[in-house]
Amino acid sequence: MGNYKLAEAEFKFAKLIWANEPIASGELVKLSQKEMEWKKSTTYTVLKKLCVKGIFQNKNALVSSIISEEEYMSNQSVDFVEDTFGGSLPKFLTAFMTSKGIDSKQAKELKKLIDEHKED
Repeated sequence: MGNYKLAEAEFKFAKLIWANEPIASGELVKLSQKEMEWKKSTTYTVLKKLCVKGIFQNKNALVSSIISEEEYMSNQSVDFVEDTFGGSLPKFLTAFMTSKGIDSKQAKELKKLIDEHKED
């Protein structure tokens, strides 16, 4: 998967598409105008940009995702840990827990996730 960093407005627009897909491009224009106060030209410019990035497609005036919101968020999380903590999940968790802490329910969830995903 490529590197798909989105600006704040692009991400808000992407979330709008993910929440309503598949969506006719004309309906997306109306929704973008209502939710983001965008003009038609802005909607199509940003949509084209996100299509070029390979996140969405606009085929026969129907907009749908190529990359799901979950895939996008997963990619961003991995990039953040790699860029900020040298790829070290323990360093990330230490930094997070030092400033915020976790409750026993979250600790159990983390233990379960670790057990489910650890490589032997």
